Formats: sequence, C-alpha cells, structure tokens
Amino acid sequence: MQPFHRRAAQAAICLALCAPFTSSLAQTPVQAGPGAWSANQVWANDTTHGGALSGYYYWPATPPVLDNKRALVLVLHGCAQTAGGDVINGSGDAGYNWKAVADKYGAVILAPNATGNVYGTHCWDWAATNRSRSYGHTAVLLDLINRFLSNPQYAIDPKQVYVAGLSSGGAKAMVLGCTAPEVFAGLGLSAAPPPGVTTGQISIVPSGYTATTAANACRAMAGTTLDHFTTQVTGVIWGTSDYTVAQAYGPLDAAAMRQVYGGAWTQGAAVTVPGSGSNVEYTDANGKVRTSQVTVTGLAHAWPAGTGGQNANYVNATRVNYPAFIMDFWFNKNLRVEQAPAPVMASCSASVSGSTVTVNGAASFAEGSIAGYRVLLNGPSPVDDPAAGSGAAFSKAYANRADGSYGGSVTAIGNNGQTSNACAIPAFQVGAGTPPPVFTCTTSLASNYAHVQAGRAHVSGGYALANGSDQNMGLYNTFFTSTLAQTAQGYYIVGSCP
Repeated sequence: MQPFHRRAAQAAICLALCAPFTSSLAQTPVQAGPGAWSANQVWANDTTHGGALSGYYYWPATPPVLDNKRALVLVLHGCAQTAGGDVINGSGDAGYNWKAVADKYGAVILAPNATGNVYGTHCWDWAATNRSRSYGHTAVLLDLINRFLSNPQYAIDPKQVYVAGLSSGGAKAMVLGCTAPEVFAGLGLSAAPPPGVTTGQISIVPSGYTATTAANACRAMAGTTLDHFTTQVTGVIWGTSDYTVAQAYGPLDAAAMRQVYGGAWTQGAAVTVPGSGSNVEYTDANGKVRTSQVTVTGLAHAWPAGTGGQNANYVNATRVNYPAFIMDFWFNKNLRVEQAPAPVMASCSASVSGSTVTVNGAASFAEGSIAGYRVLLNGPSPVDDPAAGSGAAFSKAYANRADGSYGGSVTAIGNNGQTSNACAIPAFQVGAGTPPPVFTCTTSLASNYAHVQAGRAHVSGGYALANGSDQNMGLYNTFFTSTLAQTAQGYYIVGSCP
C-alpha cells in the first residue's frame, strides 16, 4: 500500500503547486478485464455446511462510470438453481442476464454456488437463526466480497458494493444487507421471504407477522453497524403470478427496510417499467429515493432477466429486465458516492402529421453530455424507444401510428449513465376522433378497501389495482393506504397529480 500513498501525496503536491495545469490531468485508467466470465473458481471453505464456496466472476473490459472505480455486484441464485447453469449459463450469459449491464457500468459481477445442500435443494441458508458474520453462508460470502475488495487489480469501490438474488438468494441478500449494512450500499430482492420467516411459511405471510417484525429482525442483525443504514437503498420486485413465495412479501420487504432506515416517507406515482412492470418509489425526509417496488404483471416465481436471458428453470426472459433496472436504480440513488447532478429535461413535445408522430426534446447536463433519449408513447400503437437521439436536442418521427389518443414521456441519459426525471408529453390525437378532453386532475387518499368501494380501484388476486392504469396499490384491506390521482375520466394512477 505504501507506493499508492506516495503517489497520492505527489498528486496532492501537484494540485497545490501546479494549479494552472490541473485541468489537463486525467484520472489513472482502471485496468480492463477480459470481458468474459471466469472459469469455475474455488474460494473459502464453509465450516458450517461443508465444502468450499465456488462460482464465477465477470470482469468487464469497459471502464467504470462512477468515480473512476468499479462497482461489485454479488448475485445469488435461488433454490434448485446453480451459478453456472442459471446465473451465467455459459459464455453467452443467457442466464440471469448480467453481462450487458456489467459492460455498461464497468461493474464486476460475482456468481457463487450455495455450499452444502441446505433445505434439500441447494438453497442459501436465509432461514438460519444464527446470523452472525462467522456462520455459514454469511461468513463465506463476506469473505468473497473482501477478496475482491482487497485486490487492487479490480479497483473496487467499497462504496459501490451491491447484492441481489432470487427467492432464497433474495432472502439471503436481505440477510446480508441487514447483517453488514456497512458493506452493501444497495439490495435487490426478487421474491424474497424476509428474516424471521421459516421455510414452511414462504407461500403465506404468517399471522401476526408484519413489516415491523421484519424490521426488528433486521436491526438486531446489524448490531453496532446500525448507523450505516442511513446510506443504504433497497429495490424489491415480485410477480402477480408467483404462488411459490407470497406476493405480499414484496411490499412488506420494502416497508420493513423503510422502517429500518427511519423517518417519514413520501410515496411516488407508479411508473411503467418495460415488460409489464409498475414501479413505485419512496422518498425519505431528505428528498432521497431509498426504496423501489416493482410489480410485474403475469410473472411467476422466476428471476426477471428480460430479453437476452434464459427462459427456463425459474428465469423469465419475457418481461422486465431487472438487472438493467436495478443497476440503474443503484447507480442513480447511491448515497455513499458523491455524484454530480443528473441531466435535466428542458422540454418535450409531440406533433402529428397524418399517421406520423414526431417527438421533440431537449436536455442539459452540467457534468457531461446527453448520451441518449428514451421516448415512451402510450396509445393504440405504443412506443418504447431507448435510442431516440442524443446531444442537446433531438427530433424523431414514428410513422404508421394507429388512430386514437396518446400521451407519453421523454427521459434523458447522461454519458455517465445518470437518468433525468421524465418529461411528460401532453395528450394528443392521431387521426379522426375527438381530441383528448381537458381534464382537471384530483387526488384521493384512502385505504385500499375504501378506494375499491368508491369505484376508483378493483380487486385482483387479493390486491387492489387502480382503475384504468391497473397499477398495483398493495393488499386489498383497510390497513394499506394509497393516494390515487384521477388523470382522466375513469383513469387513476398511484400517486399525486402530475
């Protein structure tokens, strides 16, 4: 370590004495990796369950995008899965679909196999009552993280370490995030039973078990590291057709982490996620987004890999690309790395000529350039275009749109991967018909039960869904409270009026 400190001292002297020349100094390039999954590795011995932790890692050839240091993502498979067969599934990465986002962000990905044969199907030991750092899978996984953090060739930033997983892997990710909050800046929990639930209670929330139960268990695991929860973020995702792990555990996990993080919270409006997803974010008292909740319509018990992933053995390639979503969430919401302000959308609009819709937009980015724009159009012929243009402004035409009413949004992406807030495109009409009426938006705050009784929502599978948008509001009962905004006649969204 001494040579590094000498270089740092020399750099400090130059900054002090050679100020006129500092603008030409460039950051030291981070070493490029092979851009391929490694061969099977053998890491620490598991003295609890037997055997040694094994698995794979991906070291990208691309540079990191945040603070000139690489992020490290620990990805945990579910029961009856393996790292080689399901998380990476060969050199083409047709498994959980992590390679593309690893290249985009310059992040190192770890894909270990669960040691032993826990719970009879090679699960992670998420339900173990002993959750000390020196026990079982927690011990070997923290050792694995430390191996990469302590090796300078990977240039891992300890402020950019994340963990994600499916089912038992998601549950173990939550255990790790609670046990070592100073290690993990962000969690990604897919169909994850929370701490304190047994293996016999994964399909139904036990009587009396609440978000407070899970939050208390999480705090107890953290011990003396509780203060690190103030800079941690969590994303959860679940499917409306998951009958293996109770769907109610999704919002319960997020609510538990908000209790752990503490303070008052503001629920945001539901936002469409490509692939039948609906995302609701919660902002803390400091105006920081800390939790994300993605509900995926029609997703069964599976990792949501999106296009490019495999579509077998509890991995789904037909809906949300969760690696892309959660990496964007982590990188944009990371509270441990000082980040530049995100790009800002200045304007957006749509014009119509016959059946062609032309979308225009402009944005600025004080810390860099606009690398891309994403256009979303809702209507009879929807559009989801993640490459609509680049630069300070763009204009793109979409031909052959069917007649009807449309709306949508434009988002700008900075050259460092940061994303702007969405700019709403005012409603417009294509072809013959009555233009969209001017409508005064109103909001209603009530229990989900009251919303349904008042005709603002309906019930599906025990959940309340907003009429019109079908956005998931949570369980249909008097205990879950939601704000609904009526943005058009008979059309409601979760959250406040735009």
